[in-house]
Amino acid sequence: MQADPIDATGFNRAYAQVLGAGHLTLGLMTPLVRAPGQPADPARELALAARAARLGAAALWTRDVPLIIPQGSLGEAAVLDEPFVWLAALAMAAPQAAIGTAAAVLPLRHPLHLAKAAWSLDRLSGGRMILGLGSGDRPEEFAAFGVGDERDALFRERWALLRAALSVEDDGARAALFEATAGFAPTAPPAARIPLLAVGSARQSLQWIAANADGWATYHREEARQQGRIALWQRALAERAGGARKPFVQSLQLELLDDPGAPAAPLELGLRGGRQALLGYLERMAGLGVAHMLLNLQGPRPVAEQIEELGAEIIPRLPAMLLKEEP
Repeated sequence: MQADPIDATGFNRAYAQVLGAGHLTLGLMTPLVRAPGQPADPARELALAARAARLGAAALWTRDVPLIIPQGSLGEAAVLDEPFVWLAALAMAAPQAAIGTAAAVLPLRHPLHLAKAAWSLDRLSGGRMILGLGSGDRPEEFAAFGVGDERDALFRERWALLRAALSVEDDGARAALFEATAGFAPTAPPAARIPLLAVGSARQSLQWIAANADGWATYHREEARQQGRIALWQRALAERAGGARKPFVQSLQLELLDDPGAPAAPLELGLRGGRQALLGYLERMAGLGVAHMLLNLQGPRPVAEQIEELGAEIIPRLPAMLLKEEP
């Protein structure tokens, strides 16, 4: 059976376009072309992002990686631009797409600075900002910033102040902001609500995320396990007062092969295969209730070719992939 629609009332343009469309939408993680240990080429990235947006990519995302720290067995270090500066460039280059963080590391950023950045980007982009927030996963960064093991409590505390600073009206939440800041605010109220997504577990319970976030973004899992996670999410929402539906977002490492009939094979946190296998996978995920799929394009095939195939063969079929719930 088809799910009841996700209510986008009061939210900005990005929420309706990416999370509340009623069918599965696709976004892309940027930078789209990455070389180990090297920053991205801005001209190439902006051209690729603009092309992806013209082909119908609903959103362009980026990560928040404060320090250049080698990760994994290959020792690859992410060399990423400041995420909010990067998103400003994407917003201008690709005016059709929403922009978002997946995720800003809330325990390492002051919530008033985050509120100012998100509010500014939302204004400059015409309501296209989504703020994904995580608790971070690199111990070296926390040591450098003087943050200890209190990240779970710090995340909740900063979330509350950030939410108050981005409150749409001068209501109780905004009153709490004035109390915390001696009567001052970092921004005027936004024109519409900027969605705040919890990314990963954020060191919080699913019940806390269901009660406080506007949606939950998590990682690719084997399909039966992901079905179980989605069921837990829906149960947590149902247990809340009111039980309103909220979107489930999933990331996917994807190597789209040039053979359309190539079968799907697992990648770490994703899959490799041709477009027929990808279409089948996306249809199944929409059937489980995934509102948005965030693709991280991989592999030796040029990213530009993968984007063109997504735009020609995958994105036009998404409106038929209606979100559904289990009967």
